[in-house]
Amino acid sequence: MTEKCGVVGISLDGRDAARPLYYSLYALQHRGQESAGIVTHDGFQQHSHVEMGLVGDAFSEDDIESLNGPAGIGHVRYPTSGSVDSSCAQPFSVSFKSGSLGLSHNGNLVNADEIRDELADSGHAFTSDGDTEVIAHDLARNLLEEDLVRAVKQTMTRIHGSYSLTITHDDTVMGVRDPQGNRPLCIGELDDGYILASESAAIDTLDGELVRDVKPGELVILRADGQGFDSYQLVEQKQTAHCFFEHVYFARPDSVIDGKRVYEVRRDLGRKLWEESGIDSDVVLPVPDSGRAFASGYAEAADDVEFAEGLMKNRYVGRTFIMPTQDERERAVRLKLNPIKSTIEGKTVTIIDDSIVRGTTSTQLVKLLKDVGAEEVNVRIGAPPIVAPCYMGIDMASRDELIASDKSVEEVADEINADSLAYLSKDAVAEVLEQSRDDLCMGCVTGEYPYDIEGEEADREITRTEVPADD
Repeated sequence: MTEKCGVVGISLDGRDAARPLYYSLYALQHRGQESAGIVTHDGFQQHSHVEMGLVGDAFSEDDIESLNGPAGIGHVRYPTSGSVDSSCAQPFSVSFKSGSLGLSHNGNLVNADEIRDELADSGHAFTSDGDTEVIAHDLARNLLEEDLVRAVKQTMTRIHGSYSLTITHDDTVMGVRDPQGNRPLCIGELDDGYILASESAAIDTLDGELVRDVKPGELVILRADGQGFDSYQLVEQKQTAHCFFEHVYFARPDSVIDGKRVYEVRRDLGRKLWEESGIDSDVVLPVPDSGRAFASGYAEAADDVEFAEGLMKNRYVGRTFIMPTQDERERAVRLKLNPIKSTIEGKTVTIIDDSIVRGTTSTQLVKLLKDVGAEEVNVRIGAPPIVAPCYMGIDMASRDELIASDKSVEEVADEINADSLAYLSKDAVAEVLEQSRDDLCMGCVTGEYPYDIEGEEADREITRTEVPADD
């Protein structure tokens, strides 16, 4: 799996927004490493800089100095829709009769092709194959005939899927969250303005205060003077579809997502993992870094089991999922993680990880631990088995690549050569998040999705309630 994207929007009282946006993107770098970009507006014209690569490589000091204006948005991207090239890098910018637009998108539309064809038939020319440009063109068309709030509402009623958006319309900054709240978005207060961001960690980086999450179906418009924001609940639905994997893996542990501190959620999931499938062993080891909080909670619940660091991470090695071949992925595991022999030799070991996708990493880790003398290696996973792809904005393997898609737990244990394997249950995840399973998106672990997707099963009938734009 790869992270989705990170979005941010800032409106300040007179001070240029480019540098705070730059720092915010650094805080969201874990959500996308392919490209980074910033769009600002100085009250007269729009400024844009978008480049491939990490945030630190995409911007020079001169680039930041050239992005004038107290209002702007930013984006870090990992592709889930569209090409892997500069044409799909964001924010996407467009100028039209009613002004200029900048748009950053985290998520994935399931009806982008349908809307693209309709817009193309009416004369719109597209420069990329990504769904972000579809949203921008649709919003630009609506702005020719409607005021800002009504234009956004019309676009929201047309696009289906997951999205958190930060948008500039000239020097107005706004944020939109999809009606099921699948992708995260929150509001923060700064000393001289307000910020919208995918995660609260970006707000913390700027010494701001988290105000709240943007509600599903809500439009938030930051005031141009940096003195507040206005809220419009444009679309309502009976059910949400919050992505549970934000808490399990994607979000930074120091972030707050939908009112829950991610680190504490992961510790609670680890405690539940012990309650459901705890096994006596000499030592509990986390798989760094995402397994650490789970393992801490698991060991605490076990009471008399030692928690220890038994795998050291080489932080100068890229992530294993970006390696193009299976052989390279297997080699990258050893480059990335090295066992501490004194912690492992002659002991029964339980390793805790957040998930198993292809099984490559788990197989290599079990082998590493046994090669350095572990008497027994048990694997515990802080999420249910991943059995299906994600269509809501996570770049996940196909069913053919997912090890659990056609294998039982026992068969997966045999495949990775573990002495035992257990996953956390879906009900335990819902209990820890204090939400009904019906209000969570669990498509990757159930094969049922909150939207109709060709060839897949939907788990609900979508009924939207439109709220008058002037309410």
